[in-house]
This record gives sequence, structure tokens and C-alpha cells, in this order.
Amino acid sequence: MEATIDWTALSVFVFFFLLVTVMGFYASRWQRPEAKEAHLDEWGLGGRNFGTWITWFLVGGDFYTAYTVIAVPALVYAVGAYGFFALPYTILVYPIVFVIMPRLWHAAHAAGHVTAADVVFGRYGSRPLELAVAVTAVVATMPYIALQLVGMEVVIKALGLTGELPLAAAFVILALYTYSAGLRAPALIAFVKDLMIYIVVLVAVVLVPIRLGGYPAVFAAAGDAFAAKGGATGLTLKAQQILPYATLALGSALAAFMYPHTLTGIFAAKSADTIRKNAVFLPAYTVLLGLIALLGYMAYAAKLTVKTNNDVVPALFHALFPSWFSGFAFAAIAIGALVPAAVMSIGAANLFTRNFWKAYVDPSITPPGEAKVAKIVSLVVKVGALVIILFLPTQFALDLQLLGGVWILQTFPAVVFGLFFGFHRAPALLTGWAVGLVTGTTLAFMDGVKPVHTIDFGGGHYTVYTGLLALVVNVIVATAVQLVLPKARVGTRPTTA
Repeated sequence: MEATIDWTALSVFVFFFLLVTVMGFYASRWQRPEAKEAHLDEWGLGGRNFGTWITWFLVGGDFYTAYTVIAVPALVYAVGAYGFFALPYTILVYPIVFVIMPRLWHAAHAAGHVTAADVVFGRYGSRPLELAVAVTAVVATMPYIALQLVGMEVVIKALGLTGELPLAAAFVILALYTYSAGLRAPALIAFVKDLMIYIVVLVAVVLVPIRLGGYPAVFAAAGDAFAAKGGATGLTLKAQQILPYATLALGSALAAFMYPHTLTGIFAAKSADTIRKNAVFLPAYTVLLGLIALLGYMAYAAKLTVKTNNDVVPALFHALFPSWFSGFAFAAIAIGALVPAAVMSIGAANLFTRNFWKAYVDPSITPPGEAKVAKIVSLVVKVGALVIILFLPTQFALDLQLLGGVWILQTFPAVVFGLFFGFHRAPALLTGWAVGLVTGTTLAFMDGVKPVHTIDFGGGHYTVYTGLLALVVNVIVATAVQLVLPKARVGTRPTTA
């Protein structure tokens, strides 16, 4: 193993990893008032006091993950233009954030809610609906955390390290400083992570084409490779890809801020205006994502040979950059796993603590007790994600993450509809959620756990995103059930946090 280790790259990697580790433990003292040290608001939401600058890095840091840097170029390398669906998806998501999230923040802030399921219970007073939203969110988040480990695993192997110990050690360190500092740790580390990712990508999109003969040569090489592959791959979308591409982007955009890690960043903001400002400025990350995706095309111009598509980015940096910069790039990607994984585990822990433990096990639990339970659960969640990666095939995590996107989208009506109108009541929304969940899961398995499903209508064949199709069924069923329910006054149910 020693002969394969790139010691220069590894040294740079270790330096930056140690840097963010120190920052993670320091974060326990950063902006924390001693009077609220044990409160769940402090550990799980950073005191609800993050301004525009911190929120921008935190939300961007947990939305654009290590797996994004690995998987998006890998998908573009594999299928071409279809892999760019992430760009319209991230463009669509910010108007949704601008319109919906300030209202959700107001509902949470006014009543001291910590999770979306808290808001749902405060609105409808239904424990079953609250539990449905919470369980869906936790289950959908677990494979998402595991995929961050996939991204970290790829770069660790690219450094020449083998075995499970390096990955396990990295996640133990993450678990310890997240336990200590809560949301403040990923918020502080996100500054370093995003700066490093920007440097890596900007250097790559400038220098790599220069070394490969310019962008015309890059696109020509990719075009020739896709032409040789045949099928639906290519530099532009085929006619049959347009509808699935559009619906996948729309459905993903609607689901994106239903996940607990993205909502945790929203609830941690100090004002609704902070959220609106971030919705305006966060599209800068979409530009970065587009540049990252181009790395998939550059791999063809570099004539790389890889064992798996996920190896494209590490192989590209190994082939075209000195070892020290490869180490810097791999550190950026690995740190890009730490930020979202930390926020995801915190979001899942908040849900368990508020919407299961407090609701069913210990309704009289104190704020320090909530914080203690959440800390322990955050450790359990990380261990669970690590077990998935170490002992189950990677494809299992990929399939679960795809299903998780379908599932989390079914919580959209319960979380969002009540913020704007009062037509639906809890029984209708719960029925719609259940039918949407079953429909989406059934269709996904019928299609071999693929993200799209083909329907026949009016003599034509239409391929659409499975999650969006299930959401339409969800809303139709919820509306139909509501129409047959006995009339009742619908209003906000006052609750305590």
C-alpha cells in the first residue's frame, strides 16, 4: 500500500483536515451565550441568530455536498447533457425558497418550533401527521448522509489509502466536534469548505482546458465519445429526454428544502429577510455547479480510463495537476462531506428529539434534556450512515437516496399548504401522504428503482419524474378526502414549543 500513497497530496490533505477539525472544536465557543448553552435552540439551531453571510455559507455548504462534486461530473461523463438537470433544479429552487421559506420561518420563530414536523403539529394539532412528516424526513436523510461518505471514500482511495479505517476515523472526528459544538461547527467550517471548492473549480475550469487544447477540443472529444456510445447520450438533449429532464428538475426543486438539513439552515436564520437575501444570492452556487459539471466532459479530452464513473474527478486532478494541488482538491471535497453530514445528522436528531422523544416518551423533558437527547441521536445517525457504507453495497445507498427524494416530496403538502391556505385538514393530508408514498415507492420498484416512470395517455408515452407523479396523486387524494370530510372550522392551533 505504501508504494501507491501520494505522500505530498496526503500531507496537504491531512493539513486542511486538521485545520477544520480544530475549527470544529473551537466552534463550541463561537457566538454561544453561556446562559443558553444547554438549550436545543443553541445546539441544534445555533441560537437562531445566523445572519446573511453565515446563512449563505451554511445553506450553500449543506446543499452543495461532496457527493455533488463527485456525482454530477460522473453523471455528465456517463450520459452527457442529461446530467445537467441539476442546473435548472437549483435555479428553480430559489424562487421557491424566496416565497415559501420566510413564511415557514415566521411560523417556527413565533412558536419556538425547531423542525418542520413541529410546525405541522402547531398548524393541525395532529400527532399522526406530525409523526409521518418526521419519520419520512429521518428515513430520507439517512442515505443522504451515507452518500457524503461515498464522496469522502472516493478521495481517500485516490490518495492511495485503503481499508475502512481512514474513513471511520474521519467520521469519528466529525461526530465528536458535532456533538460538542452542534450547528455552529458546520456553519464555521462551511467558510473554509466553500472557499476551497471555489478555488479548486475555478482553477480547474481555466487550466484544464488550456492543457487540453481549449474548450472546443473538450466538447469535440466529449461529442465523439458520446457518438461512439450511441443511445441517448450526447452534448444536447434528445427529444424524449426533455420531459423527464424538466419534471426531474421541478420535482427535485420542490423536494430540496423539505429535507431536515436544508430546513435546519432556514430555521437557524435570524430573520425572514435573511432568508430572502439568501434566495437572491445563493444562485451563485448554481454557476459553480455548472462549472463542476463540465469536469465530466473534460475527462474525455484528457483520455482518462476509470473503473467507475465516480473516479472521474479524482483521476482528472491526478492526471493534470501537481500532487500538492490534488491534495488540496481532495481535502476540499472531503471537507465538503463534513458540512452537510453534520447538518443532516443534527436535523435528524432535532426531529427525533422533538417529534418522537418529547411527543411520546417524555413530554415534560427540559431544554437541557432535549439537547442531551439530540446529541446522542446525532451520534447514532452518523454510526448508522457509516454502517451502510461499510457493510452494504454502495448501490443500496444510491437506491435509498433516490427513494428518499420521492418520499420527502410527499411531505410538501403537509408542510407548505397550511402556510398559505386552510382548505386541507390533517386527515386529508395524512391520507394523501400515505397514498403518495405507496404510489411513488411502487412505481420506483416497478421501474427497477429508476427516477422516472413512463405513462401512457391519449395514445402517447410520457416519461416523468416518479416523485412528481406521486405528489400529483398525493394532492388529488388529499383534496378528494377533504371534500368528503365533515365541515369543521380550520384555524391555527396554538401550541407551546
